[in-house]
Parts: sequence; C-alpha cells; structure tokens
Amino acid sequence: MENKFIVNIIHRPEMVPEYAEKVTGHGKEEDIGRKALLTESLDIFKTQQEIAHKNGLKTTIQMTYASLFNDEAVELAKADHEKYGDEIALSLLGLPCTEFREKYKTKDFCIWMFSMEDKKSIVDDVFGKFYDRFGFYPESTGSYYMDAELVNYIKEKYPMVKCAVATCWEEGPKAYHTCNNSWYTFMDGGPWAPWIPSKQNVHAPAANEAEDSGIVAIPHLSRDLIACYDGNGSNFGTHPQNVLRSMSYDSKTWEFPYLYNLIDQYRDLAKYNNGYAYNMMFVGPGWMNKMGRWEAPYELLLKSYEDGMAYYGQLKKEGKLDDMTMAEFADYYRQKKTLTEPECALWRDILYGSDKQLFWYCDPFMRVCVNMDQGGAIVDLRPYAAKLEWPVGIGTKHITDASYPFLIQEKYRAGYFTHYAGEGTVRSAKLTYKGEEVDLCLCRTKAHFSQEGNTRILTLDPVDIEFYDLTVKLQTKIYFEEGSSNVKIERNILEMSDPNAEVEINEYMVACYGTTEYSEDMSNITLTCVGDTESKEIKYAYKCREGQLAGAKEVVSVIPEIETRVSLSCEKKDAVGYIKEGYAFSPMFTLGYTTKLKDKEVFATWLNLAKAN
Repeated sequence: MENKFIVNIIHRPEMVPEYAEKVTGHGKEEDIGRKALLTESLDIFKTQQEIAHKNGLKTTIQMTYASLFNDEAVELAKADHEKYGDEIALSLLGLPCTEFREKYKTKDFCIWMFSMEDKKSIVDDVFGKFYDRFGFYPESTGSYYMDAELVNYIKEKYPMVKCAVATCWEEGPKAYHTCNNSWYTFMDGGPWAPWIPSKQNVHAPAANEAEDSGIVAIPHLSRDLIACYDGNGSNFGTHPQNVLRSMSYDSKTWEFPYLYNLIDQYRDLAKYNNGYAYNMMFVGPGWMNKMGRWEAPYELLLKSYEDGMAYYGQLKKEGKLDDMTMAEFADYYRQKKTLTEPECALWRDILYGSDKQLFWYCDPFMRVCVNMDQGGAIVDLRPYAAKLEWPVGIGTKHITDASYPFLIQEKYRAGYFTHYAGEGTVRSAKLTYKGEEVDLCLCRTKAHFSQEGNTRILTLDPVDIEFYDLTVKLQTKIYFEEGSSNVKIERNILEMSDPNAEVEINEYMVACYGTTEYSEDMSNITLTCVGDTESKEIKYAYKCREGQLAGAKEVVSVIPEIETRVSLSCEKKDAVGYIKEGYAFSPMFTLGYTTKLKDKEVFATWLNLAKAN
C-alpha cells in the first residue's frame, strides 16, 4: 500500500488582518480603510504566494470579503489561478471592512457568532460579491469554525461548495486563558483531521448518507496532538506563527526543527489510516507585518515561512508529498474514505523529550483519547453518537461556546490526579488484593497499533503491579470496531507470582458532562443497573448514593442535557455491576463492574454510546 501525504496550503488576502490595525495604526484613531494597512496586507499576501510558488506548491486563495472590493487582490487571484493552478475560494474570515461595518453596524467578525438571520444575509452578500468579481461561485470556503446551520444553508444555496475549513482543534478554555480571558470563541471537541460533518453538528462526523452535510471539512491548522492538548493550541501547529509564538525554535540560529518534526509526525499517521496522511497550513497576512510579532522581527517571521514552505517543497520533489487545492482534496477524500472509517493517531511527544504517548480515535460515534502515561486510561471522550444539535451565535443558548460536550475530560474535570477529596473524570481499572489497591492510571506503558478487518486494536505493553506479597503482570488491549459505537477493553492476567492467588478488578468510569471547567447541573441524570429480572435506579440528587447488582447486563447513565446514553457492559455472569452518584463537591457519576480474576484469566468490558431518546 502506497503512503500518500497530502498538504493544503491556504492563503487569504485579508485587507484588514486581525490585530494589524492596532499595530500599523499605533497612536492613531482606528481606521480600517487606511491605505497603508491595505497596501501592506496585500504585499504580505503576494510574498506568501511567491514563496509557495517558488517551492513548486499550489495554493488555495481564500478571498476575504474585504479583498473582493480591491481590484488588485482580485487580479492577483485570477493571475495565480491561470499560471499556477491555484484555486480561487472564499473565506468567511476577514469580514471587517468599511462596507461591512456600514451595513451590519457591528465589530463582530466571527461568522458563527452572528444571529442566523445575519449569517444568511452575510453569506449571500459575500457569495454574491464573489460571483460579481469572478463570474462563478467558489467550491471551497471556511472560517475558524462553521456551525451546522451555517454549513447546511451554504450547501443548500450554493451546492457547488464541497470543502470548508470548519473547526480549530481544541480551541477552548485553554486558548481563552492564554489570551487574557478575552478570546470568546470556544470550539473544543472536534476532529483534528479532515472529516465529513453531519447535518446536525459540524464536530460530529456523519454516520450515513442521510446525515452527510455534503461538504468535506478540514481543520484550521494541523496541531500537535499532545502539546496542544496539554497546553494552548495556538502555540503548537504547522503554522510557523504558532511555532514562533511558543518559542519552540532556536533563538540564535533561527532554526525550526520542531516544525519539521511536527510535519513528519503527520506524515507518519499514514500507518494508522490505510496509507493516507494529511497536513494543512491556513494563513492570513496579519502575523507577518513589517513591525514584527511575538517578540520576533519581520526577518524571522519571513524566514520561518520560507523554511516551512521549502520543507514541503523538498518533500514534493522527493515524491513524498501531494499538494492539492481544497476542492481537489475534497474529491480525493470522498473517493478515499468511507463515512464510517475512523481517523486514528498514535501520537508521541516531540517537544518536551518525554516518552508520553496518546492515542486519538475519531469516528461518527465518538472521539476518544487514550493516555499511555496513565496505563491506557481514557482521558477524553466526546459522545458523537448523540449527534447533538447545538445552535451557536446571537439568539441561541450558546452565543460563544461551540464546543462538543464531553463525558470525560482530564484537563477540565481533573482526570485521575485530583488534589483533594472527590474524583476526576477517567475510564480506568483498579486491582485489589488483601486490602491493597492499585489504579492502572499509575502504571505507565506504551501502545502498539494494529488492524484486523474493520477493528483497530491498541495493544499495550504489559505492566507489573506489585502488592505487598503478590506481583501481577497484566496486559490491556483496547478494540475499536468500525461502526459499533463502543470501545471494548480487555484485561489479561499474564502471570502471578502466586498462581493460586485471586485479585479483585474494578473496571470503572467516572464521568460528567460539560464544555468548560465549570460543573453543570446534574439533577436530570438517571443511573441504572440493568439485570435480567430486576433493575436498580438512582435519580441524581447529589446524595452520594450507590447501587449494585450481581450479574448486571449493563450499568447505564442517561444525560438528557446532551441527549446521551452511556453504559458499561460485560459478559461475565458473576461480575457485579454498580452505579454511584456524586455529591456537590465532586459532581460526577460512576459506572463500573467488579469481579475476581485468577492467573491467565481475561476480563472484557464494553463502553457503549447511544443517543438518548
């Protein structure tokens, strides 16, 4: 199987780049129509285009609304389309310009935050202006985020659109905090690689043709799937600006090994995705202005871009990279991927020199993160199976928060390592022997990826669990069966220092729901142990109650606010299923199974997700 590595290089001639008016207009009253600003922006766009073409790379030119009023920008796009095969597309970023401000009487510039009425009006204005200038409608569009209603409207009205930049990976509270709590755009919980969004929710991939929104979505930047998850996403991506912002370059030599390592790790993802890997760069001119940015002079900004493009160019010359326009990529993706085919990434730390490893899995039913530093615990879980309709913008319940809710999220809801009473969200297991207890979260390990038919398998290196007078060697295997909306976790006792000993295993999931660090109201949640003949139920009331049932078929939580039903199940008849309600200081719930295991025995449990009726 030949590995194919594809890159999308996307430039946008923002005539009024974000941030730039404040920089170039220092000490002057705001004037977004000032000639110096427009000229410099266009010069930077030209420079970016020249650098790409010099390296033999074609680009997608996403015209901004402001640029459509500029004759030179329009002529440049036409010329580069003719000469280099660049695609002329349309961005929904870069709305602010004198004409826009006069019509809409606002300084808002994020398309997904407007009212639905304004979204439609803006789309028609921008698409109409594009048609006036070019004589055709674009096949690609994009923004930092595009909500489902917006995508559905565009696809219905402008059916030729087949590709869109639709979300920014893990751009939520972490990014907000690093912008002095001033960047009110939350869009955590989406895919990190291209996907086909559902009509109900852009983050959640379509499960079938009826759900297919009709576009191929790509992320805004290819992020580092560890550094960006642990810290601020804006610092760790394949945009040279990110690398400079994070200071992860050599300040003496101005070399960028981290950027190349990041691109290479994306190339490596072909191993886990049937021979296909993807990378993208989506830039406007704002960050490359002559006055410098992020303590970096213009010369360094320029060099970072030249070096990054030269690396892609070299890979192309060596036959290791295909540069495509967005529309070309959408056609390729539709032919290459099926709707239920997952996206997988076994990702290692390339920034801090640790051995940390995460596995990311995304399909139409879930997005899952498995942390090998915590023994293969699930530390992030988004229940896409609910296909939660989540309207965003003025006039909705979610004006600024477009994130897809989580059930488990270690950064916002503590994970295993909590500082005090209470628990954090995690899916793991505990072993107990003679009153001693060990959580697998404390057992660091490494993972190996394999695929059997339609099932992706994560095989973890065995760990040794040492009790006072017993050592247990245990191996975990995690199975993701395509189209199944569940995760199977298998614990295998490979050996025990006392072959006659018996240990208790407690397979558990501590969860809640939300999109930020702040707890939501849990009062409507129902917990149930379901048996063949009887069931035990707890209606969540923060009372710390517990229920258990021997031989339970499943233990279930229904969370009406996010229309999600999550359960654990097992086939071992003598296992005891249990449910636990939390309390106000620890507003979580727990689902689990306990059973006894002897040497060479295997215990399997399933984590199942469904839409709650």
